[in-house]
Amino acid sequence: MRFFRRSLAGLFLMSLTLALLALAGNNVYSALQSRWAEEGRPGVARERVFTAEVVMLTQQDAVPVLTGFGELRSRRTLELRAPAAGTVIELSDAFQEGGSVFVGTLLLRIDPAEMQSSLDLAMADLHEAENNLAEAEAALTLAAEDVRGAQTQADLRVRALERQQDLLSRGVGSAAAVETAELAAASAEQAVLSRRQALAAAEAQLAQAGTALERRQIAVAEAERLLAETELRAGFSGLLANVTVVEGRLVNRNEQVAELIDPNALEVAFRVSTVQYARLLDADGQLPQLPVTVVLDVLGADITAPARLVRESGAVADGQSGRLLFAELQETRGFRVGDFVTVRLDEPELRNVAILPATALDSDGRVLVLGEEDRLEEAQVTLLRRQGDNVIIRAPPDLLGREIVSARSPVLGAGIRINPLRRDAEIAVPEAPETIALDPDRRARLIAFVESNNFIPEDVKNRMLRQLEADEVPLRMVTRIESRMGG
Repeated sequence: MRFFRRSLAGLFLMSLTLALLALAGNNVYSALQSRWAEEGRPGVARERVFTAEVVMLTQQDAVPVLTGFGELRSRRTLELRAPAAGTVIELSDAFQEGGSVFVGTLLLRIDPAEMQSSLDLAMADLHEAENNLAEAEAALTLAAEDVRGAQTQADLRVRALERQQDLLSRGVGSAAAVETAELAAASAEQAVLSRRQALAAAEAQLAQAGTALERRQIAVAEAERLLAETELRAGFSGLLANVTVVEGRLVNRNEQVAELIDPNALEVAFRVSTVQYARLLDADGQLPQLPVTVVLDVLGADITAPARLVRESGAVADGQSGRLLFAELQETRGFRVGDFVTVRLDEPELRNVAILPATALDSDGRVLVLGEEDRLEEAQVTLLRRQGDNVIIRAPPDLLGREIVSARSPVLGAGIRINPLRRDAEIAVPEAPETIALDPDRRARLIAFVESNNFIPEDVKNRMLRQLEADEVPLRMVTRIESRMGG
């Protein structure tokens, strides 16, 4: 009985298992039949709608800003060169990199021993020439007196001859006496001639002495000039740069030892394209003196100065294009020669134009316009200027007042339906603060970095330190400084 009971239980469990397997197979077969039936039916396609931001296209008057980059240079730069060869025995305390000097300041002195000896010899030769001239003048005076004495004696001899001739004519004289008087008169005339020759020789000697004196004076002046050239003085007030000499160094004549720069006569040279240059010309084809803004970015603390466009380059350098323009700075505080600055120049005003984000325009000058049922249409516009993240365009009259997609993407095109996102419907996002409060440790790190930076001009550094010590510090400045710190 026990065996029979166990056999019946096993048979029951086996039957139950087979029933469950049959039920599972039936369910699987039914599911497959349903799937095969659905695959044969056509699917229903759903249109995909994208979300895009749109802006209204309106007309306005705009002043394009021409932005360029240039380098500051000084309009007054003097190369300081050694006026003579020799050893530098004296240097001014201000003769160093960045030293400030005034006009006429003694910058350096070269050993003047050789030039002083030449001057002493020239002075001695001058004194000798003066003595020779005085001696020649005295000899000329004596020669003139000799001539006068000889002439007086000749006159006496002539009168004596006339007296003897008169006596002979009255019969009281003799022919021998007359002959003797004639010989004496002839001898006196010969003496006068000799004295005149001596006078001419004295005059020639005086002229030679005068010429010698002039030569000695020229030699003295030359020696004084050479002696003066042992000193180098500042031609105007300014700052020294590229100083290459120290005390005790042997320099050659005309060797450059430094540069003198006038920091108050700065100008910026910047290059623009030929098209931009043509837009700046007036009706007469001349470049007007337009106002210019020069900006120097120093760790977020911009230094701005007004300038004025003054001239253009006379020729295009090899390998360059466009035009090189020059603007004269009207304020130079905080700027130095060699600074790389940004130049902003207002172009002539454009009327009846539209300003759109640069992302709204494709490479062919087309925009996407919101049409009926929020479907997009393509329209052609004329690109006039690019201004940073915006563009200035001229649109057809039928586009005025319509909405334009502000940011194109590859999935957007003509005929695509979108969900327009207008700026008025956007959720207001709080703007980032312009100033922040610093904790003591962060403030100390920033101040230490600025104080240790030797490339920042002193006046700009003082202004940045005052801003960092305030309760609220500009966020842009903090960001720029920390980016330089690597923090």
